Amino acid sequence: MDRNLDVRTPESVALTYQLAGLGSRFLAVAIDLLLQLAILLTLFGGLLLAASRIEPAAKHVVASGSEKIVEAIAIALLVAVVFAIFFGYFIVFETFWNGQTPGKKAIGIRVVRDGGYPVDFGAALVRNLIRVGEMAIGSYVLSAVSMLLSAENKRLGDFAAGTIVVRDERLALPEIPANEAEPVYSATRYLSGEERSLIKRFLDRRDELAPERRSELAAQLAGRVRERVPADLARLDDESLLERL
Repeated sequence: MDRNLDVRTPESVALTYQLAGLGSRFLAVAIDLLLQLAILLTLFGGLLLAASRIEPAAKHVVASGSEKIVEAIAIALLVAVVFAIFFGYFIVFETFWNGQTPGKKAIGIRVVRDGGYPVDFGAALVRNLIRVGEMAIGSYVLSAVSMLLSAENKRLGDFAAGTIVVRDERLALPEIPANEAEPVYSATRYLSGEERSLIKRFLDRRDELAPERRSELAAQLAGRVRERVPADLARLDDESLLERL
């Protein structure tokens, strides 16, 4: 079940998030699982092909007494690769892809920290290490129960890491009249062309917005780019940051 969550930032800006429900989150996991299996099968297929070519020559080089050591090393590497694919996958994507994995992006959800801030490496690491236990004990049954009982749809990993999973809704800025041509912006060091366009439209029309809506949009736009900019810019308030960009 999807629920709404009201968050007030330290800047006293009230934001409303639509929390991702049980169905959308498990569908995202299912998509990610299929991708992980495809990666794993491709990797193993390549390793088997390589091993079939190397094995005849290796038999003449490796002494019979060393075969067990080689097998143990191979098994250890196999376990490490499987663990990296099934759990490192989530950590890497959520850290460097703004809280999303391919599955989450396809469904339109993302991970954020409590308070609406972008997820960082520490939070991604904790929530996905807890995932190991959740998957081992009942194949996410505990996760499902936790999300159903939690007011914020949190699984155990979310409680440990201080994160929530929300719907990735696009910002709704004032519409442009049909007779106005929308300029095309190129990307800069810190912004994509689309982000430059959104910021320009907001700055041009902010005086037409209600104060609450103006603060909300400024916070959302600034939150998307604040982690990419230098520290001297990141310390600015939301609208000052957007003006400098």
